[in-house]
Amino acid sequence: MEIKNENQMVVTDAKGKEHLMEILFTYENEERKTSYVFFYDTEDPEQEVIVMRYLESGELEPIEDDEEYDEVEEVFNAWQDDPKIQELKNN
Repeated sequence: MEIKNENQMVVTDAKGKEHLMEILFTYENEERKTSYVFFYDTEDPEQEVIVMRYLESGELEPIEDDEEYDEVEEVFNAWQDDPKIQELKNN
């Protein structure tokens, strides 16, 4: 993964193809000492938002634990329901 600017990064898929991703937001769970990044492919804005662990090394790691996934899903839903986010979506 390569950070392009504070809102974009380049992710290389399993086939070696690079994708420009738009970062929606990041989240840190202090208890787990884990950071997460929520993003989507800029070439396919209809695609679902992807969330992955963000490691200090700059690598992304999939979330495989159901409890952890439920937590980040709850964080994403709260982010979507935030009045400030709703205002941005409507503009």
